Amino acid sequence: MQQGKEGNNMLDMKELLAFSVEAKASDVHIAVGIPPKLRINGRLTEVEVPPLTPADAAEAIGATMKERHVAILKDRGEVDFSFDSPETGRFRVNVYMDRGNMAAAYRRVETQIPRPDQLGIPREVVDLYKRKRGLVLVTGPTGSGKSTTLASIINKANENLTDHIITLEDPIEYIHHHNKAIVNQREVGMDTLSYANALRAALREDPDIILVGEMRDLETISTAITAAETGHLVFSTLHTIGAASTIDRIIDIFPTNQQQQVRVQLAMVLEGVISQSLLPTANGQGRVAAFEVMLASPAIRSLIREAKTHQIQSTIQTSRQLGMITMDDALYDLFSAGTITREMAMTYAQDQQYLRKKINGQ
Repeated sequence: MQQGKEGNNMLDMKELLAFSVEAKASDVHIAVGIPPKLRINGRLTEVEVPPLTPADAAEAIGATMKERHVAILKDRGEVDFSFDSPETGRFRVNVYMDRGNMAAAYRRVETQIPRPDQLGIPREVVDLYKRKRGLVLVTGPTGSGKSTTLASIINKANENLTDHIITLEDPIEYIHHHNKAIVNQREVGMDTLSYANALRAALREDPDIILVGEMRDLETISTAITAAETGHLVFSTLHTIGAASTIDRIIDIFPTNQQQQVRVQLAMVLEGVISQSLLPTANGQGRVAAFEVMLASPAIRSLIREAKTHQIQSTIQTSRQLGMITMDDALYDLFSAGTITREMAMTYAQDQQYLRKKINGQ
Protein backbone atom coordinates (compact mmCIF):
# COMPACT_ATOMS: atom_id res chain seq x y z
CA MET A 1 0.00 0.00 0.00
CA GLN A 2 0.99 3.63 -0.39
CA GLN A 3 1.28 6.28 2.31
CA GLY A 4 -1.38 8.95 2.26
CA LYS A 5 -3.22 10.58 -0.59
CA GLU A 6 -1.75 12.74 -3.33
CA GLY A 7 0.08 15.68 -1.75
CA ASN A 8 -0.29 14.24 1.74
CA ASN A 9 2.45 12.32 3.57
CA MET A 10 0.16 11.23 6.42
CA LEU A 11 -0.98 7.61 6.70
CA ASP A 12 -4.53 7.04 5.41
CA MET A 13 -6.00 4.88 8.18
CA LYS A 14 -9.04 3.72 6.23
CA GLU A 15 -6.76 2.63 3.40
CA LEU A 16 -4.53 0.74 5.84
CA LEU A 17 -7.48 -1.01 7.49
CA ALA A 18 -8.94 -1.96 4.10
CA PHE A 19 -5.49 -3.27 3.10
CA SER A 20 -5.36 -5.35 6.30
CA VAL A 21 -8.70 -6.95 5.44
CA GLU A 22 -7.39 -7.91 1.98
CA ALA A 23 -4.28 -9.36 3.63
CA LYS A 24 -6.49 -11.39 6.02
CA ALA A 25 -4.82 -9.81 9.05
CA SER A 26 -6.45 -10.22 12.45
CA ASP A 27 -4.81 -7.12 13.97
CA VAL A 28 -3.20 -3.83 12.97
CA HIS A 29 -0.62 -2.15 15.24
CA ILE A 30 0.24 1.56 15.06
CA ALA A 31 3.22 2.96 16.99
CA VAL A 32 5.71 5.80 16.60
CA GLY A 33 9.13 5.01 15.15
CA ILE A 34 8.14 1.93 13.12
CA PRO A 35 5.90 1.23 10.13
CA PRO A 36 2.43 -0.18 10.85
CA LYS A 37 2.42 -3.93 11.50
CA LEU A 38 -0.21 -6.54 10.63
CA ARG A 39 -0.76 -9.82 12.47
CA ILE A 40 -1.35 -12.48 9.83
CA ASN A 41 -1.86 -16.10 10.95
CA GLY A 42 -0.51 -15.15 14.37
CA ARG A 43 2.71 -13.51 13.13
CA LEU A 44 3.52 -9.79 12.86
CA THR A 45 4.35 -8.51 9.38
CA GLU A 46 5.60 -5.02 8.53
CA VAL A 47 3.72 -2.79 6.07
CA GLU A 48 6.00 -1.25 3.45
CA VAL A 49 5.66 2.41 4.39
CA PRO A 50 8.14 4.71 6.21
CA PRO A 51 8.33 4.64 10.03
CA LEU A 52 5.61 6.76 11.63
CA THR A 53 6.35 10.11 13.25
CA PRO A 54 4.33 11.25 16.30
CA ALA A 55 2.26 13.45 13.96
CA ASP A 56 1.67 10.52 11.57
CA ALA A 57 0.41 8.26 14.36
CA ALA A 58 -1.77 10.95 15.97
CA GLU A 59 -3.33 11.90 12.62
CA ALA A 60 -3.98 8.31 11.54
CA ILE A 61 -5.42 7.13 14.85
CA GLY A 62 -7.36 10.35 15.39
CA ALA A 63 -9.19 9.79 12.10
CA THR A 64 -10.94 6.80 13.68
CA MET A 65 -11.84 8.48 17.00
CA LYS A 66 -14.80 10.54 18.16
CA GLU A 67 -14.65 13.46 20.60
CA ARG A 68 -15.68 11.31 23.56
CA HIS A 69 -12.88 8.84 22.79
CA VAL A 70 -10.33 11.66 22.72
CA ALA A 71 -11.62 12.94 26.08
CA ILE A 72 -11.36 9.48 27.68
CA LEU A 73 -7.84 9.00 26.27
CA LYS A 74 -6.76 12.34 27.72
CA ASP A 75 -8.25 11.46 31.11
CA ARG A 76 -7.18 7.80 31.42
CA GLY A 77 -4.32 7.26 28.99
CA GLU A 78 -6.21 4.55 27.09
CA VAL A 79 -9.63 4.03 25.51
CA ASP A 80 -11.57 1.14 23.94
CA PHE A 81 -14.10 1.63 21.16
CA SER A 82 -15.38 0.19 17.89
CA PHE A 83 -14.75 1.65 14.45
CA ASP A 84 -16.50 0.73 11.24
CA SER A 85 -16.96 2.10 7.77
CA PRO A 86 -18.14 0.73 4.42
CA GLU A 87 -14.54 0.74 3.18
CA THR A 88 -13.00 -1.12 6.12
CA GLY A 89 -15.62 -3.17 7.89
CA ARG A 90 -15.67 -3.31 11.69
CA PHE A 91 -12.74 -3.15 14.12
CA ARG A 92 -12.36 -3.27 17.90
CA VAL A 93 -9.87 -0.56 18.84
CA ASN A 94 -7.63 0.13 21.83
CA VAL A 95 -5.80 3.47 21.74
CA TYR A 96 -3.17 4.13 24.40
CA MET A 97 -0.35 6.52 25.24
CA ASP A 98 3.17 5.17 24.69
CA ARG A 99 6.02 7.37 26.01
CA GLY A 100 3.87 10.42 25.40
CA ASN A 101 2.76 9.42 21.90
CA MET A 102 -0.43 7.84 20.62
CA ALA A 103 -0.38 4.13 19.74
CA ALA A 104 -3.19 1.75 18.87
CA ALA A 105 -4.22 -1.84 18.23
CA TYR A 106 -7.06 -2.53 15.79
CA ARG A 107 -8.67 -5.98 15.85
CA ARG A 108 -10.83 -6.97 12.93
CA VAL A 109 -14.37 -8.09 13.76
CA GLU A 110 -16.31 -10.04 11.15
CA THR A 111 -19.65 -8.39 10.38
CA GLN A 112 -21.15 -11.84 9.78
CA ILE A 113 -21.33 -13.74 13.06
CA PRO A 114 -19.71 -17.17 12.49
CA ARG A 115 -21.80 -20.28 13.11
CA PRO A 116 -20.67 -22.58 15.95
CA ASP A 117 -19.77 -25.34 13.48
CA GLN A 118 -17.52 -22.92 11.55
CA LEU A 119 -15.61 -22.24 14.77
CA GLY A 120 -15.48 -25.88 15.85
CA ILE A 121 -17.38 -25.18 19.09
CA PRO A 122 -18.42 -28.52 20.64
CA ARG A 123 -22.16 -29.21 20.55
CA GLU A 124 -22.30 -29.60 24.34
CA VAL A 125 -20.97 -26.05 24.69
CA VAL A 126 -23.40 -24.57 22.17
CA ASP A 127 -26.33 -26.26 23.90
CA LEU A 128 -25.60 -24.38 27.12
CA TYR A 129 -27.72 -21.50 25.74
CA LYS A 130 -30.77 -23.70 26.39
CA ARG A 131 -30.22 -23.62 30.17
CA LYS A 132 -32.73 -21.51 32.06
CA ARG A 133 -30.28 -20.26 34.65
CA GLY A 134 -26.64 -20.48 35.65
CA LEU A 135 -23.18 -19.12 34.85
CA VAL A 136 -21.17 -20.06 31.75
CA LEU A 137 -17.57 -18.84 31.44
CA VAL A 138 -15.41 -18.69 28.32
CA THR A 139 -11.77 -18.19 29.24
CA GLY A 140 -8.39 -17.83 27.59
CA PRO A 141 -5.63 -15.35 26.87
CA THR A 142 -6.17 -12.13 24.95
CA GLY A 143 -6.77 -12.85 21.27
CA SER A 144 -7.93 -16.44 21.78
CA GLY A 145 -11.38 -15.86 20.25
CA LYS A 146 -13.51 -15.64 23.39
CA SER A 147 -15.70 -12.80 22.07
CA THR A 148 -16.32 -14.64 18.80
CA THR A 149 -17.28 -17.86 20.60
CA LEU A 150 -19.76 -16.00 22.80
CA ALA A 151 -21.18 -14.03 19.87
CA SER A 152 -21.79 -17.29 18.01
CA ILE A 153 -23.58 -18.86 20.99
CA ILE A 154 -25.66 -15.72 21.63
CA ASN A 155 -26.59 -15.64 17.94
CA LYS A 156 -27.77 -19.24 18.22
CA ALA A 157 -29.97 -18.25 21.16
CA ASN A 158 -31.26 -15.26 19.19
CA GLU A 159 -32.25 -17.57 16.31
CA ASN A 160 -34.01 -20.15 18.48
CA LEU A 161 -35.38 -18.60 21.70
CA THR A 162 -38.15 -16.09 22.35
CA ASP A 163 -36.05 -14.54 25.13
CA HIS A 164 -34.79 -11.13 26.17
CA ILE A 165 -31.00 -11.03 25.76
CA ILE A 166 -28.90 -8.16 27.15
CA THR A 167 -25.23 -7.84 26.23
CA LEU A 168 -22.83 -5.60 28.18
CA GLU A 169 -19.63 -5.01 26.23
CA ASP A 170 -16.51 -2.84 26.17
CA PRO A 171 -16.71 -2.13 23.30
CA ILE A 172 -19.54 -3.73 21.30
CA GLU A 173 -17.93 -6.00 18.73
CA TYR A 174 -20.52 -8.06 16.87
CA ILE A 175 -23.89 -6.47 16.12
CA HIS A 176 -26.89 -8.67 17.00
CA HIS A 177 -30.15 -7.86 15.22
CA HIS A 178 -33.48 -8.78 16.81
CA ASN A 179 -34.55 -12.22 15.61
CA LYS A 180 -36.78 -14.55 17.63
CA ALA A 181 -35.28 -12.92 20.71
CA ILE A 182 -35.00 -9.26 21.67
CA VAL A 183 -31.31 -8.32 21.88
CA ASN A 184 -30.26 -5.10 23.62
CA GLN A 185 -26.54 -4.23 23.47
CA ARG A 186 -24.98 -1.72 25.87
CA GLU A 187 -21.45 -0.37 25.55
CA VAL A 188 -19.41 0.56 28.62
CA GLY A 189 -18.32 4.18 28.38
CA MET A 190 -21.11 5.11 25.98
CA ASP A 191 -24.36 3.58 27.26
CA THR A 192 -23.27 2.90 30.85
CA LEU A 193 -20.47 3.80 33.25
CA SER A 194 -19.25 0.29 34.10
CA TYR A 195 -19.96 -3.42 33.85
CA ALA A 196 -21.08 -3.48 37.47
CA ASN A 197 -23.55 -0.60 36.98
CA ALA A 198 -24.93 -2.10 33.79
CA LEU A 199 -25.28 -5.55 35.34
CA ARG A 200 -27.19 -4.20 38.34
CA ALA A 201 -29.47 -2.30 35.98
CA ALA A 202 -29.92 -5.36 33.74
CA LEU A 203 -31.50 -7.27 36.62
CA ARG A 204 -34.34 -4.70 36.52
CA GLU A 205 -34.77 -5.01 32.74
CA ASP A 206 -36.49 -8.43 32.67
CA PRO A 207 -33.64 -10.36 31.00
CA ASP A 208 -33.49 -14.09 30.34
CA ILE A 209 -29.87 -14.14 29.15
CA ILE A 210 -27.14 -11.67 30.12
CA LEU A 211 -23.74 -11.47 28.44
CA VAL A 212 -21.08 -9.68 30.50
CA GLY A 213 -18.09 -8.97 28.24
CA GLU A 214 -15.58 -9.47 31.06
CA MET A 215 -15.71 -10.11 34.81
CA ARG A 216 -13.02 -7.61 35.84
CA ASP A 217 -13.67 -6.94 39.52
CA LEU A 218 -15.25 -8.25 42.70
CA GLU A 219 -18.46 -6.25 42.27
CA THR A 220 -19.08 -7.51 38.74
CA ILE A 221 -18.28 -11.12 39.68
CA SER A 222 -20.51 -10.97 42.76
CA THR A 223 -23.42 -9.46 40.83
CA ALA A 224 -23.01 -12.02 38.02
CA ILE A 225 -23.21 -14.88 40.53
CA THR A 226 -26.31 -13.30 42.10
CA ALA A 227 -27.89 -12.91 38.65
CA ALA A 228 -27.27 -16.59 37.92
CA GLU A 229 -28.73 -17.55 41.31
CA THR A 230 -31.90 -15.56 40.71
CA GLY A 231 -32.98 -17.31 37.52
CA HIS A 232 -30.89 -15.76 34.73
CA LEU A 233 -28.44 -17.39 32.35
CA VAL A 234 -25.19 -15.40 32.49
CA PHE A 235 -22.31 -15.70 30.02
CA SER A 236 -18.97 -14.01 30.67
CA THR A 237 -15.21 -14.22 30.12
CA LEU A 238 -12.02 -14.30 32.17
CA HIS A 239 -8.36 -14.13 31.11
CA THR A 240 -7.58 -17.48 32.72
CA ILE A 241 -6.37 -20.78 31.28
CA GLY A 242 -8.13 -23.93 32.45
CA ALA A 243 -11.23 -24.62 34.51
CA ALA A 244 -9.48 -25.11 37.86
CA SER A 245 -7.52 -21.84 37.67
CA THR A 246 -10.69 -20.02 36.58
CA ILE A 247 -12.61 -21.21 39.62
CA ASP A 248 -9.68 -20.43 41.92
CA ARG A 249 -9.37 -16.92 40.43
CA ILE A 250 -13.04 -16.17 41.12
CA ILE A 251 -12.87 -17.44 44.70
CA ASP A 252 -9.55 -15.73 45.47
CA ILE A 253 -10.88 -12.29 44.54
CA PHE A 254 -13.25 -12.43 47.55
CA PRO A 255 -12.19 -11.76 51.17
CA THR A 256 -11.11 -14.90 53.02
CA ASN A 257 -14.18 -14.91 55.26
CA GLN A 258 -16.48 -15.03 52.20
CA GLN A 259 -14.66 -17.65 50.15
CA GLN A 260 -16.44 -20.76 51.44
CA GLN A 261 -19.84 -19.17 50.78
CA VAL A 262 -18.71 -18.28 47.24
CA ARG A 263 -17.60 -21.89 46.70
CA VAL A 264 -21.09 -23.05 47.66
CA GLN A 265 -22.68 -20.48 45.34
CA LEU A 266 -20.40 -21.39 42.43
CA ALA A 267 -21.04 -25.09 42.96
CA MET A 268 -24.76 -24.37 42.51
CA VAL A 269 -24.75 -21.89 39.62
CA LEU A 270 -21.74 -22.76 37.45
CA GLU A 271 -22.85 -24.65 34.32
CA GLY A 272 -19.63 -24.75 32.38
CA VAL A 273 -16.12 -23.39 31.86
CA ILE A 274 -14.79 -23.38 28.31
CA SER A 275 -11.10 -22.53 27.95
CA GLN A 276 -9.78 -21.90 24.47
CA SER A 277 -6.61 -21.16 22.54
CA LEU A 278 -6.12 -20.14 18.90
CA LEU A 279 -3.37 -22.05 17.09
CA PRO A 280 -1.85 -21.68 13.61
CA THR A 281 -2.99 -24.48 11.31
CA ALA A 282 -0.53 -26.96 9.84
CA ASN A 283 -1.03 -25.59 6.31
CA GLY A 284 -0.29 -22.02 7.46
CA GLN A 285 -3.57 -20.79 5.98
CA GLY A 286 -5.28 -19.66 9.17
CA ARG A 287 -5.89 -20.49 12.81
CA VAL A 288 -8.04 -23.02 14.62
CA ALA A 289 -9.49 -23.03 18.14
CA ALA A 290 -8.75 -25.74 20.68
CA PHE A 291 -11.38 -26.04 23.43
CA GLU A 292 -11.13 -27.43 26.94
CA VAL A 293 -14.65 -28.15 28.18
CA MET A 294 -15.71 -28.54 31.81
CA LEU A 295 -19.41 -29.12 32.41
CA ALA A 296 -20.93 -28.97 35.88
CA SER A 297 -21.60 -32.64 36.63
CA PRO A 298 -22.45 -33.68 40.20
CA ALA A 299 -18.80 -34.73 40.66
CA ILE A 300 -17.52 -31.33 39.49
CA ARG A 301 -19.99 -29.48 41.74
CA SER A 302 -18.78 -31.51 44.74
CA LEU A 303 -15.13 -30.70 43.98
CA ILE A 304 -15.90 -26.97 43.79
CA ARG A 305 -17.89 -27.02 47.03
CA GLU A 306 -15.21 -29.01 48.88
CA ALA A 307 -12.29 -26.82 47.64
CA LYS A 308 -10.76 -29.71 45.67
CA THR A 309 -10.24 -27.83 42.42
CA HIS A 310 -6.87 -29.59 41.96
CA GLN A 311 -8.88 -32.74 41.15
CA ILE A 312 -10.98 -31.09 38.42
CA GLN A 313 -8.49 -31.81 35.62
CA SER A 314 -8.52 -35.56 36.22
CA THR A 315 -12.33 -35.54 36.49
CA ILE A 316 -12.60 -33.79 33.11
CA GLN A 317 -10.21 -36.39 31.67
CA THR A 318 -12.44 -39.27 32.77
CA SER A 319 -15.73 -37.58 31.80
CA ARG A 320 -15.42 -37.46 28.03
CA GLN A 321 -18.67 -39.40 27.65
CA LEU A 322 -20.41 -36.40 29.28
CA GLY A 323 -18.99 -34.00 26.69
CA MET A 324 -15.96 -32.84 28.68
CA ILE A 325 -12.43 -32.72 27.30
CA THR A 326 -9.07 -31.47 28.56
CA MET A 327 -7.03 -29.01 26.53
CA ASP A 328 -4.34 -31.66 25.98
CA ASP A 329 -6.85 -34.15 24.57
CA ALA A 330 -8.33 -31.42 22.36
CA LEU A 331 -4.83 -30.66 21.06
CA TYR A 332 -4.23 -34.36 20.43
CA ASP A 333 -7.45 -34.59 18.40
CA LEU A 334 -6.41 -31.60 16.26
CA PHE A 335 -2.95 -33.10 15.74
CA SER A 336 -4.38 -36.53 14.87
CA ALA A 337 -6.65 -34.92 12.28
CA GLY A 338 -3.64 -33.18 10.70
CA THR A 339 -5.06 -29.76 11.55
CA ILE A 340 -2.07 -28.64 13.65
CA THR A 341 1.57 -29.67 13.81
CA ARG A 342 3.15 -31.66 16.63
CA GLU A 343 5.23 -28.58 17.49
CA MET A 344 2.10 -26.43 17.95
CA ALA A 345 0.37 -29.11 20.00
CA MET A 346 3.35 -29.30 22.36
CA THR A 347 3.66 -25.51 22.57
CA TYR A 348 0.09 -25.13 23.84
CA ALA A 349 0.02 -28.29 26.00
CA GLN A 350 -0.89 -28.00 29.68
CA ASP A 351 0.94 -31.25 30.49
CA GLN A 352 3.65 -31.79 27.87
CA GLN A 353 4.70 -35.17 29.25
CA TYR A 354 1.13 -36.52 29.01
CA LEU A 355 0.63 -35.19 25.48
CA ARG A 356 4.03 -36.43 24.27
CA LYS A 357 3.22 -39.95 25.50
CA LYS A 358 -0.19 -39.83 23.84
CA ILE A 359 1.24 -38.64 20.51
CA ASN A 360 3.93 -41.35 20.68
CA GLY A 361 1.25 -43.97 21.33
CA GLN A 362 2.51 -44.91 24.78
